[in-house]
Amino acid sequence: MWLILLEAGLALLLLALMVWATWPKRSRPGQASRSDTDKHDDE
Repeated sequence: MWLILLEAGLALLLLALMVWATWPKRSRPGQASRSDTDKHDDE
């Protein structure tokens, strides 16, 4: 039984780590975000 709980806990930890790693970073108020700097006005 303890092995099932350990495996479930590790799965939740791995899920939380993946969500944290892929979460968009918070930008500072005076700093432009990446999407703003990637836009080009070629027209």
